[in-house]
Amino acid sequence: MEANTPEVTETQVSTTGLSGETAGKITATKSAPKDTQVQEYLNIGTSFLSQIFEYIKEFVDENQKLLVNLLLIFLGIVAVKVTLAIVAAINDIPLLAPMFELVGLGYTGWFVYRYLLTKSSRQELVQEFESLKTQVVGKE
Repeated sequence: MEANTPEVTETQVSTTGLSGETAGKITATKSAPKDTQVQEYLNIGTSFLSQIFEYIKEFVDENQKLLVNLLLIFLGIVAVKVTLAIVAAINDIPLLAPMFELVGLGYTGWFVYRYLLTKSSRQELVQEFESLKTQVVGKE
């Protein structure tokens, strides 16, 4: 009782791409036109990705001042927001806000007494301010 099985010749290739000539050998399949188009797009994409750091470097070199200004503006906004959050958090602590107000009033009173009541102390304040301004600006 032999089963009727069709015989496979050595030149026949199955749909899996395996050759009947050598066991386990994968035969090359013919590439469709779509595969070549996909391969072209992949080549374009990989060439772009391989040169992306050069593109970024060119962009930064051309727009360095603009990028620095934008960064400074962004950091300024972040600093203001963080400062406001800290002040709001301190303001929520009981008795701390009134204590800071008292310290501020005390310092204002001392400053007025020390620098603003007499003419000689006002002149001293102006001299100190001018020396500080020349140190900061550098016009000496």
